[in-house]
Amino acid sequence: MLHFSRWKTLLIWLVAFAAIVIAAPNLLTEAQRSSLSDWLGHDRLTLGLDLQGGSHIVLKVERSDVVKDRLEELVANVRNALRGASIRYTGLTGNDQTVTVRITDPAQIKAAVDLLKPLTTAGGHSGSEVALQQGEEGQLSLQISDAGITADVASARSRSLDIVGRRIAGFGYENFLVRPDGADRIVLQVLGSVDAERLKNILNQPAKLSFHLIDESMSGQEALNGRWPATSQVLYSLDDPPIPYLVDRTAFVTGSNMVDIEPIVDPQTQETSIAYRLDAEGTQRLAQATEQNIGKHLAIVFDDQVMSSPVIDAAITGGEGRISANFSEDGVRDLAIMLRAGALPATLTSVEERSVSPRFGADSIFNGLIAGLVAVVLVAALMIALYRILGIIAVVSLFLNLILIIAVLSLVGATLTLPGIAGIVLIVGMAVDSNVLIYERIREEEKTTHFFAEAVGRGFSRAFSTIVDANVTIFIAAIILFFLGSESIRGFAVTLAVGILTTVFTAFTLTRSIVAVWLSARHPRHLPKSVLTHLFEHANIRFMGIRRYVFTASAVISLIAMAAFATVGLHLGIDFSGGSLIEVTAKQGNADIADLHSRLNDLNLGDVSVERTGGPSNARIRIASQGGGENAEQSAATLVRGELQEDYDFRRVDVVGPAISGELTMMATLGVLAALAAILIYIWIRFEWQFAVGAIVATLHDVIIMLGLFVLTGIEFNLTSIAAVLTIVGYSLNDTVVVYDRMRENLKRYKKMPLPILIDASINQTLSRTILTAATTLIALLALFLFGGEVIRSFTFAMLFGVALGTFSSIYIAAPVLIVFRLRPEAPDGEESNKTDAGVKSGTVV
Repeated sequence: MLHFSRWKTLLIWLVAFAAIVIAAPNLLTEAQRSSLSDWLGHDRLTLGLDLQGGSHIVLKVERSDVVKDRLEELVANVRNALRGASIRYTGLTGNDQTVTVRITDPAQIKAAVDLLKPLTTAGGHSGSEVALQQGEEGQLSLQISDAGITADVASARSRSLDIVGRRIAGFGYENFLVRPDGADRIVLQVLGSVDAERLKNILNQPAKLSFHLIDESMSGQEALNGRWPATSQVLYSLDDPPIPYLVDRTAFVTGSNMVDIEPIVDPQTQETSIAYRLDAEGTQRLAQATEQNIGKHLAIVFDDQVMSSPVIDAAITGGEGRISANFSEDGVRDLAIMLRAGALPATLTSVEERSVSPRFGADSIFNGLIAGLVAVVLVAALMIALYRILGIIAVVSLFLNLILIIAVLSLVGATLTLPGIAGIVLIVGMAVDSNVLIYERIREEEKTTHFFAEAVGRGFSRAFSTIVDANVTIFIAAIILFFLGSESIRGFAVTLAVGILTTVFTAFTLTRSIVAVWLSARHPRHLPKSVLTHLFEHANIRFMGIRRYVFTASAVISLIAMAAFATVGLHLGIDFSGGSLIEVTAKQGNADIADLHSRLNDLNLGDVSVERTGGPSNARIRIASQGGGENAEQSAATLVRGELQEDYDFRRVDVVGPAISGELTMMATLGVLAALAAILIYIWIRFEWQFAVGAIVATLHDVIIMLGLFVLTGIEFNLTSIAAVLTIVGYSLNDTVVVYDRMRENLKRYKKMPLPILIDASINQTLSRTILTAATTLIALLALFLFGGEVIRSFTFAMLFGVALGTFSSIYIAAPVLIVFRLRPEAPDGEESNKTDAGVKSGTVV
């Protein structure tokens, strides 16, 4: 019997009311939310980068900079130590990670070794990071270990976090996030309208400013033609062409001594400069250095380039001054921002960029909402048409389920992305699956009991394990997807996982309580006669009768798909191959594809493709990987921006360097394998081993055919494609588990029934659920395909194909494998009809 106590019913509806209260602020403006009482809370969904615009940039600490600084530090320490002890030496050099020096006096070798030993532990570095070795003829070497450099890189990354945050804040952005990623990367996300190119420019430069003296013992050109003192170095100016200067290595003032920095732009001459004020220590050092070197040249060095070289006319004692900067107005402001924030310990190279314009994000939101609304209306109409009053209950449960999803996402502070919206739309199609399973089970139980209320109770109880088993497979796929990388895919994974949990919850609480109220109020004695699912009630299809032909045809298609995959290959997106993907909109008129192609070819960027997308004024530009490291990819995107910015607005810019693309490829491969392993282990535990083998074969079939689809159609294969494949694997196994669960029941009930007939009976008994779930899911996906926008169209196309494929494989791939592996020995031909249990109900093959 279906019975809910009053307090349980009250608790369920309190949860529903709380979900409405929590989700409601998402419909209000910022001003309206601020006027709400504190007890209501202001939790709401955070829109992702692809919905509100902004830039996602991954910066990598340049290991070469860290090695260079560490070597220079070690060389200076060796020089100072040996000179201080009056030990004669020659050939002091630093190369790669090794510093070498030769002690010229054999009598001083031991003293030199003892003197240099403390350097292996100096500066806070552990002794194992620098090894001191003694060679022949007084040769000494200090080797910096890879572990030591790695530790320095991690330290530089940690010190850079605050500096990056200060630079972004100085740029005027408020809604941003900076976080570490691994040992050598920093991930930053800036939301809103962002000048990504200018932002990267102020983040990529160390901005190390220092004051030196010009070594006037020889000119810079003379130094290049011969040998210069070890205490000096040759640096080039910012001029074009650059001028070499011989500069003393010792800096007496650095950017850390500057306490006040302001950009200055002369309104008449438009000359730019930086006004600075030094702290007490910097003031003293500058005064002392300039007083002792009147008439000589000062070198103001910015990132190893001479910015200015003024003559010292008099001692600078006030601690204030100006530095001439031959920059644009924006450039001098950016320089001031960098100097105020502080110098980075090493160069930060952009290895990934994903930028979206706010207008493009607004279009994505609109498209997603339209697709979701259409999906809800169509699914609701189908459910009401088929189940009448029970369909209305399912629709009410669906609406409450959607509200619950929004409430949970708001509570946990989840980020809603465009694929996340797609996940919600997908849940609209899949959520009614639980209701269909319950209703169809009630229809079957009604035939075995005299009391309809008892049939309803049994329907809910017996459908529970099937619903849980079926949804676990998709939940596992969602969890694996969460760890695959990009924010947009994580958004899809989170909404999918939350949607699965809320779907199970609403099916066995909200739906059950509403059905209980309906039973109590109307006292029905049977399912309403208007329910139309009896159309499948007498299905008597011999699916296994043609299993050999279908299985053979599927095997042939799979072999063709594998051959195409091996020979033609996938059209890899920049996620896996590297390169740039840029979408532009013409500021006036339509996008001229031929002109775009011609202009971009003149930039010598290699393989460039241009195609129209999403309307006559829009175009998509694909630039192949440049093959010159991380900076090459960024330089290519910068060139495109510079070439097109006068005539086009940039809707979306994705730039992926070789390091990121390699990692994404590895993560995607491991993610797919991990998802398959986890799902199949679960099925192995829940069912007999033959079921697990059938699931493995069906899953491999689906994956191979899906890959064949991408090869055949030439659809770009990227991270969203991985999401589609894993979701389809979960969906296919969801369908397979439902059939398997019914087979397991029938194996216990009809112990002598031949396996092919039992399988046909099980498939026919669950056929209404299979068809209706596929129909509602396809309807939701079709709405997403038609109205969801160009960005996720290839994703939804793959999903549409995958749902049909998964439905097919659960019948014609997963089931025949059970016969091959003899889940139950088959009866001899001709005896099947005699051994078939006469008590098999309608819907079973007899």
